Amino acid sequence: MTLAFALDPVVDPALRDGILDLWTDVTNAGGAVGFVAPVTRDEIRPELAKQLVTLAAGDSRLLVGHDAEGRVAATAFLTFNTHRLRTHWLWVYTVMVHPGHQGKGYGRDLMAAVADAARGLDGIEAIRLGCRGGLGLEDFYGSCGYKEVGRVPGAIRVGPGDDRDDIMMLLPLH
Repeated sequence: MTLAFALDPVVDPALRDGILDLWTDVTNAGGAVGFVAPVTRDEIRPELAKQLVTLAAGDSRLLVGHDAEGRVAATAFLTFNTHRLRTHWLWVYTVMVHPGHQGKGYGRDLMAAVADAARGLDGIEAIRLGCRGGLGLEDFYGSCGYKEVGRVPGAIRVGPGDDRDDIMMLLPLH
C-alpha cells in the first residue's frame, strides 16, 4: 500500500492538526525536523504557523501524503528562493514520514513525489535540502539521487556537547 500524495491541499483545521501531530510524533521518535525531543504540539505550533504563512504568501508549496485511513502520514514544504540569482532551484523543508510508517518505503515515495512536484514547477532545475549529521540521513537522501554538496562541521547543536554537521544535498532535476 502506498500513500496518496496531494500538492497544495486546502489547509483546513484538520490538515493543520494532522501536520502538527505528525511533526510532534516524528520529533519525539528522534526525527531531525528542527526540534529535539521531547516536544509538545504547543512548542511546534508557532513554527508550523510560520510555514503556513509562507504557503499563504505563495513562497512555498505543501506536499502531503495521506495513509489508507486518511491520516497525514508524510509532508514536505517546497520553498522558492526569492533572490533573483537562485530562482532556478528550490529548498525542501520539513521532510517527514510518520514513525508508524517507517520501513515501508514511504520516505522514498515522498522524495519521488517531491521531485515530481518540483519538475512540474516552471523554471525549477534542482532541489536543495539540509539534513542533520549523525543519523545517516545523507545516505538515505543519496539513495534517492541527492548528492552531498556541502558540510558545515558542528553547525547544529542538539544538546550540550552534541554538535552535528549541517549537510547540504542537491538533486538536479534533468
